[in-house]
Amino acid sequence: MRPTTIVLLLLGNVLQAQVGFDKAQLYSIARGEQHGHHGVRGSEREAPTRSYDMKYHRLELTVDPAVRAISGTVTHHFEATATLQDLVLDLSTELAVQQVTYHGGPVAVEAGDDLLTITLPQPLAPGQLDSVSIIYGGVPPETGFGSFVQSTHAEVPILWTLSEPYGARDWWPCKHDLGDKADSLDLIVRVPTGQRVAANGLLIAEQDQGDGTTVSHWRHRYPIAHYLVAFAVTNYAAYSDFAPLQDRTVEILNYVFPEGLNDATSSTPQCIAQMQLFSELFGEYPFADEKYGHAQFGWGGGMEHQTMSFMGNFSYELMAHELAHQWFGDRVTCGSWEDIWLNEGFATYLSGLCYEHLAPQYWLPFKRGRRDNVIGQPGGSVRCTDTTSVARLFDGRLTYAKGAFLVHMLRWVCGDSAFYAGCRNYLTDPELSYSSALTAQLQAHLEASSGLDLDGFMADWYVGEGFPTYQMEWAQDASGNVDVTLGQTSSHPSVAFFEMPVPIRFKNGDQDSTVVLDHAFSGQSFAFTLPFQADSALLDPEIWILSGQNIVTDLRAEGITSAGFALYPNPAKDVLYLDVAGARIGSISIIDRAGRSVLYGPVNALGGIEALPIADLAPGVYGVVVETPDRRVVLRFVKY
Repeated sequence: MRPTTIVLLLLGNVLQAQVGFDKAQLYSIARGEQHGHHGVRGSEREAPTRSYDMKYHRLELTVDPAVRAISGTVTHHFEATATLQDLVLDLSTELAVQQVTYHGGPVAVEAGDDLLTITLPQPLAPGQLDSVSIIYGGVPPETGFGSFVQSTHAEVPILWTLSEPYGARDWWPCKHDLGDKADSLDLIVRVPTGQRVAANGLLIAEQDQGDGTTVSHWRHRYPIAHYLVAFAVTNYAAYSDFAPLQDRTVEILNYVFPEGLNDATSSTPQCIAQMQLFSELFGEYPFADEKYGHAQFGWGGGMEHQTMSFMGNFSYELMAHELAHQWFGDRVTCGSWEDIWLNEGFATYLSGLCYEHLAPQYWLPFKRGRRDNVIGQPGGSVRCTDTTSVARLFDGRLTYAKGAFLVHMLRWVCGDSAFYAGCRNYLTDPELSYSSALTAQLQAHLEASSGLDLDGFMADWYVGEGFPTYQMEWAQDASGNVDVTLGQTSSHPSVAFFEMPVPIRFKNGDQDSTVVLDHAFSGQSFAFTLPFQADSALLDPEIWILSGQNIVTDLRAEGITSAGFALYPNPAKDVLYLDVAGARIGSISIIDRAGRSVLYGPVNALGGIEALPIADLAPGVYGVVVETPDRRVVLRFVKY
């Protein structure tokens, strides 16, 4: 299989010289995304509906980047999905609610266990639209990696929010529900004059109020998940790059620290070709009516806030990773934290696709580095088995690297055309687009585009733990006939065997040919003919399969020598000769791949050269077992 040919509107090689690859970059990204570390209630694992559908958020906030505090009014518009009298929101009990207004008057509220319950004067009927406004303020709680952070850069104050996965309630009253996106958002933030606010959507206004404050109004008119709502405030310098796409040009708005402006302006233009690539492969940038942007902040990694990723730096892979989330994570959001690989596995893989298409010298090192990270331990599932653990959710080895390999192997199994078609259909499915999805829904789209049943594959690679390691033996005769025996061991007992198409490249100095073996069981034998004499065989040289330290044994040699014994010719057709070099032999037998004896003969005298009749054996790989008084030696050969 070969990658889909991409025609870019901007020549990738213009920027390619600036691209660097660091195999440790992924681990930095994963560590940087371990944020919003707040305790999790059972209801969040069950994606509560709470009998209403969120429609619109209006956040009117006041903050000062020099002070760790927040105050303001949040207005929610919602629709009842069942008879509704108690409107339940998520809000840290460390933030004080001054008043909740409903139709211009105050209503009863109850706060506790990080929940805010608003009792409406009259129950709402299903389908009825309504709204409430919450006036609140205080000092957000310190929660692990930080969902509301006040810090400095170059001795200048900065403040930012970072809500994934459970931290949104630390700074604003919201609904923690991955299945309920608001249709739109207005974020209006008052800050000291001289400060700039970066946020979701388009900057509608930035007005000096004449009282030492400036109000910034950001408007976003796409559905958005609660944890993707964000803002950051400091003395940003701002500039724009522009990405020409097929039908329009998208602004990439950059808010960066003034002291890093030169470095940023030399790095962020690389995002242009990345956006063009993802738009060609997966459909146009999902928020093209507004913008994409970067806001620098003081964290080590990044966060894919919708239309405005927060960036700890502007490395090539980090920019690609956060941009990729605009498709996988923002346009279609994982419907449960158990399925977070739909966000992080795809974003990791798409950053690799930038290497494949735009800087191909780094494509193989990217895959090798991710593979070696995963196989460093024998177990671990892509499915997140403990959504209460932020460390497990953002596990660099499993959620990111193994998740990326799951995407990569789905591409290998389905084929490029079906894989990309299935992904595009998943992203544009009216039930999923600008909404949320589960793993089974991605699988259904890939099955529809490829015609495959992926249940077994997903059971092994998504639910199951570990990975296979292959043992391959091969030989070729003078007529070009090749015999291969392919064995497999699994690193973890949860998967007894990984059934996969396995590519083998046979080559010599002038020619090569790749044969894909449909590997259905360990010890399976294959026979085929090559139009040239191969001098070597490489198992999965392009790293399509997540596998361990594979062993390839070449049985082509005219003679095999082991422990002083020689076996020849190899491969053999009718007669095989064993030179026992004068050793005292107790017995000689031939065994098949399953270890069963197919030919046996005792020998009692000093040996010389034994002729072993093999004409009646079926073609395949066998072993000659030589027993002496003090040892047992097995020599492999191929019968053709």
